[in-house]
Amino acid sequence: GTARELAGYLAALAGWVAALAAAVLPHWRQSSYAGDAIITAVGLHQGLWMSCAAQSTGQVQCRLHESLLSLDVHMQTTRALMVISLLLGFFGVLVSVVGMKCTKVGEDDPVTKGRIAVAGGIFFILSGLCTLTAVSMYAAQVTHDFFSDSALPKNARFEFGSALFVGWGAASLSVLGGTLLCCSCPTKERQAQYYRQAQPSTAREYV
Repeated sequence: GTARELAGYLAALAGWVAALAAAVLPHWRQSSYAGDAIITAVGLHQGLWMSCAAQSTGQVQCRLHESLLSLDVHMQTTRALMVISLLLGFFGVLVSVVGMKCTKVGEDDPVTKGRIAVAGGIFFILSGLCTLTAVSMYAAQVTHDFFSDSALPKNARFEFGSALFVGWGAASLSVLGGTLLCCSCPTKERQAQYYRQAQPSTAREYV
């Protein structure tokens, strides 16, 4: 059980760090090089917080999205989901440390400690689901814009950026780690055994 909890915590922690990296990276969508006329002088990258232009000389210029209200609805929704995901993951990190068997906090009550670990796993699962929803929704919008009947040539449109794949990996790790932590839920037999062991000592104290 301890090894399973530790593996779940490390996987969920890696997923949370990857989700943080995905949220910060300005590579949610990038310039498409499809089509006959390939433009390689300037490559455009857009993220949740900034847009960058990379020239063939290696120079990169970035600009923050200073206006919130001017952004598209899907961009604002994706931002909100990623922020919620990071907050849930942060709470999962703190709660899981308290509930894991390999820590000394609350070791006198293993039943409550197991329930705390399950709560941390639920936080991680919710965090992964928020990340998965945000990344998938953004990818769906990029796909829709790419295949829409637009006057723009294909090499002026956008494709999936590396941050989307990082986000999908982060969501998978968070859900996997949270599921492993949820396996720490104390069974009825373990609860009954603990209460049978604790009852005599409590009775002796009153005597």
